Amino acid sequence: MILVGLTGGIGAGKSAVSLQLASHGAIVIDADVIVRELQLPGQQVFADIVQRFGPEVVAPSGHLDRAALAARVFGDAEALADLNRIVHPAVGREMMRRIDDQRSTTNVVVLDVPLLVENPRTGLCGTVVVDLDPEVAVERLVAQRGYTGEEARSRIARQASRKARRSVADWIIDNSGSRLDLARQVGLAWRWMCSLPPADADAGRVVTASDS
Repeated sequence: MILVGLTGGIGAGKSAVSLQLASHGAIVIDADVIVRELQLPGQQVFADIVQRFGPEVVAPSGHLDRAALAARVFGDAEALADLNRIVHPAVGREMMRRIDDQRSTTNVVVLDVPLLVENPRTGLCGTVVVDLDPEVAVERLVAQRGYTGEEARSRIARQASRKARRSVADWIIDNSGSRLDLARQVGLAWRWMCSLPPADADAGRVVTASDS
């Protein structure tokens, strides 16, 4: 298994890169997708969220009302910390289970993690950063996701800085150009990934104090 980290700031286009890598043959382990799966009705994470935040975060369909939950924790550090304590350990366990399933293969496995700088992983064969000027990211978030400029800037500010992400990159994909240009860059990144040596047997764990 070749294990590669993929990250990028909100609005940078990481999801588009992840989809293209999957089309090349990568096995993508997407932290955001896992979060959504674990927050489905019937899952323990869903039950724990409802217990902590109340029935107002449940939509009429019975599913989690993500907008209501986001509004509940926005600007409330204690509520956000409680949500993270519910979600992050469960997501981490599921990600490790999926990594373990791939260890004996020759696949290129991509860990798609928005907060990879904040929560680094051990033994990655390489790290790809999708890079975009934060102001351009704000424009895209407003145009494509309906955020206000203030909301977009607030979310960007809560993540690692552009400089911090670039400092951990082994390969940078600049997403300031056209879709064709992005596809060309992803193709080059894919060829680089395939050339990397395989990961160590315990690669993929979240870095702890004992690893430093």
